[in-house]
Amino acid sequence: LFRPSRYWLARNIYRQLTSGARRVEFQDFWMGDQFCSLVFTLADLWFAGCAYGQGLRNWRVCTTGRNWGPMFALGALPFFVRFVQSIRRYADSRQWTHLVNAGKYGTGIIYYMTYYLWRASGGAYGPRFIAWCIMGVMYATYAAAWDFLMDWSFFQPHAKYPLLRSEILYPSYLPVYYIAIITNIVIRFEFVMYIPRRGINYTIRTFIAAMLEMLRRWQWNFFRLENEHLGNVDQYRVTREVPLPYSFDEAAQESDGGDEDDEAERRSQSSSWRRRR
Repeated sequence: LFRPSRYWLARNIYRQLTSGARRVEFQDFWMGDQFCSLVFTLADLWFAGCAYGQGLRNWRVCTTGRNWGPMFALGALPFFVRFVQSIRRYADSRQWTHLVNAGKYGTGIIYYMTYYLWRASGGAYGPRFIAWCIMGVMYATYAAAWDFLMDWSFFQPHAKYPLLRSEILYPSYLPVYYIAIITNIVIRFEFVMYIPRRGINYTIRTFIAAMLEMLRRWQWNFFRLENEHLGNVDQYRVTREVPLPYSFDEAAQESDGGDEDDEAERRSQSSSWRRRR
């Protein structure tokens, strides 16, 4: 079932793993962003394999310090891929904004590294915890700002729609835009749910955080693709009418066309007269 779709996904995963070897297209960095929201899922691949290997009754062994390294490597892989893609885009275009984007993913890698180091130490409130909190605030602020200013092109000055932009594709759903701003900020700072020592189990917290991040990415896709489409229209990459570099006078064109028709008719009559002769 859906064999073309599976081939498309496999081909794009291959392009993700070989990022930097070729020019980065829209589908490459768009798919890379999708995988960045699957950090918990990718990290749990190691946990699931370890749990089955150790026996389901001894699954807690897989949460010990030595297992956090492989989970971090799998979880940080999408961020590393996007980091490489951003560097390649800068090398191809020399636009400094791609370096800023690379810095965002580099900050994300450091954030997840401090998180796994803190969890590997048993979740103690010590220097690793402080480092993780600092990096969490830095990355959440960095990523949210990039979401709004670059990916969505919100907060444009003097925009027709306050706090948004002058053009939107869903004006009848205007409140949804403002709801998306609030929910995006809240979910970006979801790491704070790990701070309280008491409360629900950390495993359940991780599941909740993973689900919220996937919902945030689902929401993010609508406005990211909307912004991409509007950018393509502005640059005439997607349009039905391309502006001509000269004025078009319909009246003159009709007049010229009439003269040409008269000339063609005279030539036809002359040719007929010659044949009759």
